[in-house]
Amino acid sequence: MISVCMATYNGGRFIKEQIDSILPQLSEDDELIISDDGSTDRTLEIIASYKDKRIKVFHHQKNPEYAKIKHSRNFYYATDNFENALKQAKGDCIFLSDQDDVWKSDKKEKMLEALVDSKADCVMCNFSVIDENRNVLIEKFYENSPISKNLVVNILKSKFLGCCMAFSRDLLQKALPFPVKLIAHDYWIGCLSEKFIFLNEPLHFYRRYESNVSTSSEKSKNSLFAKVLFRFEFSKQLYKRMNEKK
Repeated sequence: MISVCMATYNGGRFIKEQIDSILPQLSEDDELIISDDGSTDRTLEIIASYKDKRIKVFHHQKNPEYAKIKHSRNFYYATDNFENALKQAKGDCIFLSDQDDVWKSDKKEKMLEALVDSKADCVMCNFSVIDENRNVLIEKFYENSPISKNLVVNILKSKFLGCCMAFSRDLLQKALPFPVKLIAHDYWIGCLSEKFIFLNEPLHFYRRYESNVSTSSEKSKNSLFAKVLFRFEFSKQLYKRMNEKK
């Protein structure tokens, strides 16, 4: 069984295109878990229009404490929302999904095959970058794997991209619950992986536009202070979890 976990917030502009790219790849026993963070646009209306039993919607309440955070506030919101979705997942394999991208038609098949055949606990595919109108801006974002075998390098480089990742239930159980005020769910899951596989083939269309949260396909706009603080706090959280799970 496959669980696709999607976090939504005012995603009405592109969410139908994303759902339409995912559902044909799921079997009748799979599920699309959607956690919504209080959308005020047509997001929930569009989701409800599918009337598909595989789509399961959960409503998440934003943490009011995050409104006080000056740096990367939207990343905290998104991470909390993804955790809510992941807690509902029942699948043996979990895919992460953003609300505004598009899956290529063989994404599930090829990523699942890589995950099972290699006996890995996490796989990430390469991706193409598209604009608001789905014009391809970059055909293949990475020339080689952006993920290192060295954990310290991965913490410093922070190249895990959740919307391109799938992982085992064992890794999910290791990752949950997220630490308080975790800023990046994908880095967290990726750094906890014991056997990581990178597929160099682009199996995902990442949509780049002005208001999306992720900065993975372009230069980060965060200050140097914010980057240093993130890595310091993240390292402490990771060290604590690794020792807890021993």
